[in-house]
Amino acid sequence: MRLDAAFGPFTDLRLCLVGGFWPTILAIWHVPMLLFQPLEISRIFMSRVWDLYGNGVDQAGKDVKKGLVTPHAYGVVLDLGAGHGHTVNYLDHSRVTKYVAVEPNVHMHAELRRTASAAGYSEDAGTLLILPCGAENISTILSYLPAPHPPVDTLISVLTICSIPSPQSTISALVTEVLKPGGQVLFYEHVLSERKDVMWWQRLWTPLWSIIFDGCRLDRPSHRWIEDVGGWVQGEGGIWGKEGETEEHLFWHRVGRFVKA
Repeated sequence: MRLDAAFGPFTDLRLCLVGGFWPTILAIWHVPMLLFQPLEISRIFMSRVWDLYGNGVDQAGKDVKKGLVTPHAYGVVLDLGAGHGHTVNYLDHSRVTKYVAVEPNVHMHAELRRTASAAGYSEDAGTLLILPCGAENISTILSYLPAPHPPVDTLISVLTICSIPSPQSTISALVTEVLKPGGQVLFYEHVLSERKDVMWWQRLWTPLWSIIFDGCRLDRPSHRWIEDVGGWVQGEGGIWGKEGETEEHLFWHRVGRFVKA
């Protein structure tokens, strides 16, 4: 494996630390009690990083999401780890009745709300719902959505499964309890490579990366975990790669669509 690919995350780390460090320090200076709230510090840092680089990350996956989300998403859409709500820009408004954004980092909610509003979704109209919880909080998600259950037609995960707690049980519960029969899962995730040399470097970087980036891991075979839930309609969707992406990339992406039987 080429060394420039192996040490690729170093550049990302440096840029994000430079961009997010001082705003986070300033927040702690104003509220010293944050020193006893490491999760809150992590979320403040991530919100500052996303302010700087969220649009760039969105643009890097724009073609993938246009091909995955726009023609397929419909009905009630649940967006896991919505961030600033970039996914809403890929929804076909004529086919989507409600956009439900699951985002535990409340520091991102203001921008998320602005993005959704600009795309034509609002809380006043009943077409937008922002949930301040994680994807793993299944009972909380269901409590906000009206019966009958399961209530969701389209479940979307864009660069999110890398950081959710207990990912396998969470994915299974979301599909079983939240997604309607006939509903679909659409995902675009960076995942564990199938090449052993790349896999080795992903596992080497993951401990440091996950500490700095709010639990994000480079070593999760998220696409396989979704597939392994089972109960999918045969011949519908599947898993594919990101066009033009080298196999040596430590952020190796898989894209997929599965329909629940």
